[in-house]
Amino acid sequence: MATYDFDIGVIGGGAAGLTVTAGAAQLGAKTLLIEKEKELGGDCLHFGCVPSKTLIKSAQVYHHMRNAAKFGLPQIELPPVDFRQVSGRIKSVIDVIQKHDSAERFCKLGARVEFGSPTFTDEQTIRLNGSAYTAKNWVIATGSSAAAPPIPGLDQTPYITNREIFYMDHLPASMIILGAGPIGCEMGQAFNRLGTKVAMVDMAPQILVKEDPDMAGTVMAVMQSEGVDFHLKCSIESVQDLGAEKEVTVRTEHGESKRLKAELLLLALGRGANVDGLALENIGVEFNHGGITVNSRLRTSQKHIYAAGDVAGGFQFTHAAGYEGGIVVSNAVFRLPRKVDYTYLPWCTFTDPPLGSIGMNETMAKAAGIETTVWMEEFKDNDRSLAEGEKTGKIKMILDGSEKPIGVQILGPHAGDLLAEWVAVLNGKVKLSTLAAAVHPYPTIGEINKKVAGTYFAPKIFSDKVKKTLKFFFHLKGRACEPEECSA
Repeated sequence: MATYDFDIGVIGGGAAGLTVTAGAAQLGAKTLLIEKEKELGGDCLHFGCVPSKTLIKSAQVYHHMRNAAKFGLPQIELPPVDFRQVSGRIKSVIDVIQKHDSAERFCKLGARVEFGSPTFTDEQTIRLNGSAYTAKNWVIATGSSAAAPPIPGLDQTPYITNREIFYMDHLPASMIILGAGPIGCEMGQAFNRLGTKVAMVDMAPQILVKEDPDMAGTVMAVMQSEGVDFHLKCSIESVQDLGAEKEVTVRTEHGESKRLKAELLLLALGRGANVDGLALENIGVEFNHGGITVNSRLRTSQKHIYAAGDVAGGFQFTHAAGYEGGIVVSNAVFRLPRKVDYTYLPWCTFTDPPLGSIGMNETMAKAAGIETTVWMEEFKDNDRSLAEGEKTGKIKMILDGSEKPIGVQILGPHAGDLLAEWVAVLNGKVKLSTLAAAVHPYPTIGEINKKVAGTYFAPKIFSDKVKKTLKFFFHLKGRACEPEECSA
């Protein structure tokens, strides 16, 4: 029987890798964690979720200050933003969280942490910093990076990605964002609010292409009202470095050529799996640009090697990576066959208002050939939302032909937080009648979840049939006022 240095080796110290490491080490597995960066935490902590949400909050506060009159407060003239201060706040938040994701913490849990860029020399062995390490099972959790498509001139034109945008030494006067997905939209709105003139380019007919057009369209309308320019249905013909400015030439759907100029060019056109340097091609692990090929148990073509998180080519969310890390622990450590199930995986784009989703939206259901009914409530009819000056957005509850909820989309204040109740409802198979009957505190924005469920039941409860039945059995007398009397 072969012997190995470790029970499990984990490559990548982001959400998936840290989840596997913490779980495996605490269960008694001799665990090795390898990270190529100088600190643990992965893209999310240093270049993604944490810095972006910190930036978004700063931009939101500045936006509210500039619009103080809407809240009955004195309108004031604000000085321009010093981005070095914003960046400093971002770094301070990261520093606090970094303590939780430190090498010392994982060492205390029982895992060995090494830093460097590993390469597989065979199916069980990696070489790192001149030493060889073997493990019975390996987990590849190396994440993803911003993809750079073959746009003419891009290789000769300076641009930034999510790795650089949070650490700039000044606020750019203008910015062109290539890509109108979640990253592009979040950064576009935030920098526009801070004072940057923003233009966004995408070849799709709408922003946030995975969302329903009505929801994405509302987000776009809000951003446009705040000053963001959109160039949709446009192909990118070329980019050029003009020195102080970068030029992007696009062609519209009507064949017209446009030249856009800005101080800064941000690339947000998708992600590519981080597999370079691992030598996966030499050990029979199948992969492509989109990610490493895995089965439902997250095993690669080498059954003792797993892949989780962005590198596996699935959902590009930190919470998805953490979930997949748990699946790996079940299979590799507990030896309990467990498969991934993304049916009710939630996600949220943190624009203002944010757009959160779980399950299927209308577009997905239509593509799957599922007959649906849609129930909606608008935030302008929620008392707390009005009190907070939030009138934009709605909640959509999607029911299939059997009147079972298959998805919920929320566009409005605290959408991601509101979605948490639906995570419990859908995963726990809670009846809509239970949600509709549950007492929610007033006044809260969360009441909108109860309201949309109640709206579904209202036509059934207050139907003519029910009224006639009650009148027959209990001799109810009916209406006490008619519409014409109200208007009089």
